[in-house]
Amino acid sequence: MTLKVVVVGAGVVGAACAFHAASAGLDVTVTDRGPVGAGTTSRGEGNVLLSDKEPGPELVLAQLSRTLWEEAGRELGPDSLELEPKGGLVVASSAESLTALGEFAARQEAAGVRVEPVDRVRDLEPHLAPGIPGGVHYPQDAQVQPVLAAAALLRAAVRRGARFHTGEVAGAVTGRDGHVTGVRTSAGDALPADAVVNAAGTWGGEVGRRLGAPIEVLPRRGFVLVTEPLPPMVRHKVYSADYVANVASSDAGLETSCVVEGTRGGTILVGASRERVGFDTTMNTAVVTRLAAQACRLFPFLRGAHLMRAYRGFRPYCPDHLPVVGPDPRAPGVVHACGHEGAGIGLAAATGALVTAHLLGRPWRGADPAAHTGLLPDRFLTTPGGAPQ
Repeated sequence: MTLKVVVVGAGVVGAACAFHAASAGLDVTVTDRGPVGAGTTSRGEGNVLLSDKEPGPELVLAQLSRTLWEEAGRELGPDSLELEPKGGLVVASSAESLTALGEFAARQEAAGVRVEPVDRVRDLEPHLAPGIPGGVHYPQDAQVQPVLAAAALLRAAVRRGARFHTGEVAGAVTGRDGHVTGVRTSAGDALPADAVVNAAGTWGGEVGRRLGAPIEVLPRRGFVLVTEPLPPMVRHKVYSADYVANVASSDAGLETSCVVEGTRGGTILVGASRERVGFDTTMNTAVVTRLAAQACRLFPFLRGAHLMRAYRGFRPYCPDHLPVVGPDPRAPGVVHACGHEGAGIGLAAATGALVTAHLLGRPWRGADPAAHTGLLPDRFLTTPGGAPQ
């Protein structure tokens, strides 16, 4: 009998889960309260990065994802994703930060990442400010257009038999043994399922609670600036070395680090900010000003560029900054696929493959579930005595 799977969330992670599950022959229904890619997916830059990952479970997932995004581009057409293997350039602001960056890159290289130390960064990016002491080039870094990518993956899943349903999940339906047998929507619809995938992004914590498997997924607000279309001026994704530290930080206050990259349409995207303010969507002009100033210091030509718009969204993060991917022992049949913070677009492809491996109970190519224990929800669960299980 074919396994019935309901994927909650039609962002890029949910779309990737549907794509891989449907490709494996599973009976898939995707449900979301809104359009495809309308949440966090539509508020991201589309980064597919290895450069900002410490060696460990997230980097392993990122390496697999980089391969799978490239395969998806070949299968679905690179234009359907706007997949650009542009590479990344991380630059240091001082001799001390260059040393720290070199040590970080050496650890990544030992884990299989391609790294290329660069003394003359303006050879790669001629419009950078003078005086930058050096950096590291990461040729494997890439970018996709997030909403296009989510839509392309979901369309491919539908071609393989998946269905899309509009509806907000209100709770789980369970059998006498406690195993999930489906979900109920707020409209009263019942969707039968042998397994339910929680790919609800920033709302993954709330959806987990409704399914009987709460997890601590919290919002972290970020802003991105978009310039007017310009001639090609920025060749890579370029960011300052302190970006990595800010990604890993658990501070609640505002943190900003300079990230600049161009798009196919000629606009330049500027980030990145992070702050824990709940789901407050207020436009903060002070954050916009700070990001713009940092970008102009890195690329002085931006002082003459017009800012077209600024948008903000919420990154779904977990306390240890790792995503939650795998079955939840408290609710048999529930599989989590959320908490990716700002890396969800890049990690989506591998997350979909790993979730499918969990659903099938066997390895899926490089996505052997046993190799990814560091991402399981078990790490947050405790025994009655308070010790981790």
